This record gives sequence, C-alpha cells and structure tokens, in this order.
Amino acid sequence: MCGELEDDGPTDLEQRLFAAFLVHTRLMLNETTRSRHESGSVSAYADRLMGDALNRARRDAEAADADKRQSMFAVQPLVFARLAGFLASHLPLNEDPLRKVMEAMMLGYADAERLGASLAHDHGDGESHHH
Repeated sequence: MCGELEDDGPTDLEQRLFAAFLVHTRLMLNETTRSRHESGSVSAYADRLMGDALNRARRDAEAADADKRQSMFAVQPLVFARLAGFLASHLPLNEDPLRKVMEAMMLGYADAERLGASLAHDHGDGESHHH
C-alpha cells in the first residue's frame, strides 16, 4: 500500500557494501597467503588463522539466500568479537588482553580503509575511480 515500506530483499547500499566486502576479502586473502610462506612463525600462524576465518565468513555469506545475507553478514563481526573476548579472558592480565583485542579491531578497520583506498585511484583525468 501507499506509504508502506516493502522488504524486497537487499538494498542497493547493502549490495554495494557486500560487493566491497568480497573485493576487500580477496585482497586480504592474497596478502595473508603471501605471508604464509614464513612457516613456523607466530605471525604466519596468525595470518593463516585470519585467512581461514575470513574465508569461512565469505563462503557462508555468499552461500546465504540474498534476502537473508545481510542479517547473517551483520552477525559475523559480533560472533568473532565474542570469540575474541572468550579467548582473551583466558590470558594473563599482565598481557593486557582487552587492549590487544581493541587494537586488533582497530587494525581491522584500518585494513578495510587501506584496501578501499588502494582500489580508488586517479586515472589522470582529475577524477577518482573505484574498481
């Protein structure tokens, strides 16, 4: 009826955000794959674990029905935050686990911004284009 909002599936904004997630995920997975060659290091382990978790999140979101994708996609960071809190709660307090978790979350935000910026570049015509 007139004036009512209908839920016809994902909005254009949701579709664009999900498409950006897929592009950034591919770039991030490429970066973590390159660093996996440092086998045995804690850093390489962390990159493998990050890549595995990110790949799982991507696969699950892509496999979801389009009308359910956004709600599933929206819960993923909450699940990972809960898992981070659970794991961090088992570390000694002198390790300052909450600070490390918060710093890691902010690093994730910075990674997404960095990857987004790397996709936008100037073609010399004075305009910025996204790919």
